[in-house]
Amino acid sequence: MHPIKKWLTLALVSSALFLIVVDMTVLYTALPALTRELQASSSQKLWIINVYSLVVCALLPGLGTLGDRLGHKPVFLAGLAVFGVASLCAAFSPAPVWLICTRILLALGAAMMMPATLSLIRLTFADARERSFAIGVWAAIASGGAAFGPVLGGFLLEHYWWGSVFLINVPVVLLTLLMAATILPRREGNRDKPWDLLGSLQIMLGLLGGVYAIKELGKAAPSYAVALAAVVLAAVFMSAFVRRQHRQAQPLIDFKLFRALPFSSAVAAAMVASAALIGMELALSQHLQLVRALSPLDAGLLLLPLPLASVFAGPLTGYLLPRADKAQVLWGSLLVSGIGMASYLLLHDASVSLQVASLVLLGLGLGAVMTAASSAVMLNVSPQQAGMAASIEEVSFELGGVLGVTILGTIMTAVYSATLVLPASAGLLPNAHDTLDAALQAAEQLPGALGLQVAQLARDAFDQAFIAVLATAAAILLAAGVTIRQLHLRQSRVAMFI
Repeated sequence: MHPIKKWLTLALVSSALFLIVVDMTVLYTALPALTRELQASSSQKLWIINVYSLVVCALLPGLGTLGDRLGHKPVFLAGLAVFGVASLCAAFSPAPVWLICTRILLALGAAMMMPATLSLIRLTFADARERSFAIGVWAAIASGGAAFGPVLGGFLLEHYWWGSVFLINVPVVLLTLLMAATILPRREGNRDKPWDLLGSLQIMLGLLGGVYAIKELGKAAPSYAVALAAVVLAAVFMSAFVRRQHRQAQPLIDFKLFRALPFSSAVAAAMVASAALIGMELALSQHLQLVRALSPLDAGLLLLPLPLASVFAGPLTGYLLPRADKAQVLWGSLLVSGIGMASYLLLHDASVSLQVASLVLLGLGLGAVMTAASSAVMLNVSPQQAGMAASIEEVSFELGGVLGVTILGTIMTAVYSATLVLPASAGLLPNAHDTLDAALQAAEQLPGALGLQVAQLARDAFDQAFIAVLATAAAILLAAGVTIRQLHLRQSRVAMFI
């Protein structure tokens, strides 16, 4: 392939990937405005955020192998078209339920495109060093794009209504679709490779049950019966999925791949990094707007050092990986990310320069983690397994996002509800303990000093919840880094005695 065409291929798949990952987080800065205009409940808010990543990660295994069967280019182009139509519908959603449904359609388009982006890179770049650099660019877009979402959302909300965060996708989709149809290489798929729709449905229902159980347990007054039923549902479908995959000659997910420590530790690292990043951004974007009273644009600008550092770290790590110990880069990057998260926890009320320094350190670590993880996953499989490997890597990223929003969002809600103590004179404020948005709206209806007191108490409670989220995110990053380091050291010692 001509060198220019190779790099144009990278640019096109990176543009599509940017749209996919930005849509995971672009609504964070739009949540307060969206909640007011659509009158979304706290449960609807979480589903608007979560349903996208949840459906993407549930569909990725099936659609990754579909790309191996039909060829990645046609699946990629079809996914772009679906994504564009869904973006247009989402922009003009009249109600929360409509927006949730269009987010599901967006997820379908994203799941069709995402495995193809990494697979096309794997198949286009034959030279190992070029491939490592290209995967570094891909990983930088994956982590930097997710971190850049709130910045883009803040800029758009400063000038337009909340639907603009979706409408902006449409011209990018049209341009990318036109160029991709003529530039992307066409490689025939393997028509003998089966496509397991039933397996995709099993894993989707299993994930839905698990996430719903976590959400239910995070409520101020959870129904333990409902949570238990959801856990049972998740266990049944996930067990059925695993059994089905072991029986398949060509499974959606080949669990034998996870026996290799470089592969399994890379998948775990990508999941942990994504969970920490996306869960932290969900809390931070609301903290900046609702507690510090920053505008969406100002909140986005304060977050900007994180994605910029991540975008810088990705290609640099990709360039260095062929020359470095890949395991050390992986666990070292996780430790750097954890130190960055912990420093922001300690300095989030300090001067802007210290906050920026913490966010830069966090962004550098996360960008390096995603690059090291993506390279380890893609380079430890054969070209015939590119679609499967890409879908596994991207499932880890998307599932990490789901878990980040669900678990860290649940911690945020639980701590907020537990620490908010309202004065008796405020009377019954039905939804004040559910979300800070609801408490602030209720405070506006109360007279003078009482309303100010309720608003301040709610902000103080959310501040405690925000600290709990950052502390949890820092802990899981550091714990993951230490654990992966110990596992690789133990494997090295065993290898020395064999």
